[in-house]
Amino acid sequence: MTLDQRASAPASTSRAPVVLSAGVLNRTTLDRQLLLARSGLSPLEAVGRLVALQGQDVNAPYIGLWTRLAAFTQDDLTALLYGRQVVRGSLLRGTQHLTPADDYVWIRPLVQRALSRAARATVGRTMPGVDPEELERLARGHLTGRTLTRPRLRDLLRERWPEADPTALAFSPQGLLPIVHTPPNGTWGRGGATPFTLAEEWLGRSLDPEPSVERLVVRYLAAFGPAGVMDVQMWSGLTRLRPVLESMHFLQKYQDSEGRVLYDLPDAPLVPEDAPAPVRFLPAFDNLIVAFADRGRLMTPEQRAQVCVGSLVHPTFLVGGTVGGMWDLEDGVLTLRPFRPLSDGVAEELAAEGARLLAFAGVEEGSVTVARCEP
Repeated sequence: MTLDQRASAPASTSRAPVVLSAGVLNRTTLDRQLLLARSGLSPLEAVGRLVALQGQDVNAPYIGLWTRLAAFTQDDLTALLYGRQVVRGSLLRGTQHLTPADDYVWIRPLVQRALSRAARATVGRTMPGVDPEELERLARGHLTGRTLTRPRLRDLLRERWPEADPTALAFSPQGLLPIVHTPPNGTWGRGGATPFTLAEEWLGRSLDPEPSVERLVVRYLAAFGPAGVMDVQMWSGLTRLRPVLESMHFLQKYQDSEGRVLYDLPDAPLVPEDAPAPVRFLPAFDNLIVAFADRGRLMTPEQRAQVCVGSLVHPTFLVGGTVGGMWDLEDGVLTLRPFRPLSDGVAEELAAEGARLLAFAGVEEGSVTVARCEP
């Protein structure tokens, strides 16, 4: 049975929920995220497996794939973007994601209502007198048949609303319309003025008029499960999903140590909590860090407060399967900021993995340093 077929599978025999420890949840999620052992999947298969890669930071998806795949180069993802097999645009929670084109055509329509609602609220709050429907219509007209940078589209819209807030005019269209950002924007080291084009024109096909939310739930659980309703909602940006999951009778039910109901695919294996978990570097905004409302399987509340600050999600490294600290790379120096003292063995493992990261990033004469733990 394929992942998408499971969304319409018949009910299974109910069983009393099994309680899963935080350790089992941790190792199972790491396994599904390709973080227990580097995978032999192709880059395109891996992007699909992960559903969508956070792409606010243009280099983050590259590092996210590098840390998960046995063989991956920067050119691999860049080629997928230029080949239109992977696209970059506003998707889950209205943030930038990279996702396979085959998935974008049904995921974007599924989240469109939430994105439109948020964009219209922004228009109403920041640009009184601007009609969101007219803004959407004009933006579509300007983009039809061509690609425009965000500043250029903003300037065209200001011809109609010269007094409107320029920042709101620049960013609102990507919530109101299915827009993708064309390369070289979004490739390694290439940010800057974002180019906009209509997704249907870039992909050469229409978007799914009747996407299935159950399909999205199945894909989420395959990549992140077992998980609860609030977790799915946090990750997707959708709401009122409890009736959806409760109606998917084929799903396996578990409980966590706090008694919360967790859902999973019926044939998805669980991983023992003592399974080895090597050190791994995760980029800013990594899928794993933002995919749960309750992130106890990954970090403590105190650590979360340091990693997730406002709209920022700092790069992290995993030690023993959980977040061991944060890192940054500047001027060829990879600095590790651990949350607790590191043993000599772990420090050596991190240094070796850090050297691999420097090589992947193209840093020829870099170094790895460990900052002092804060008391």
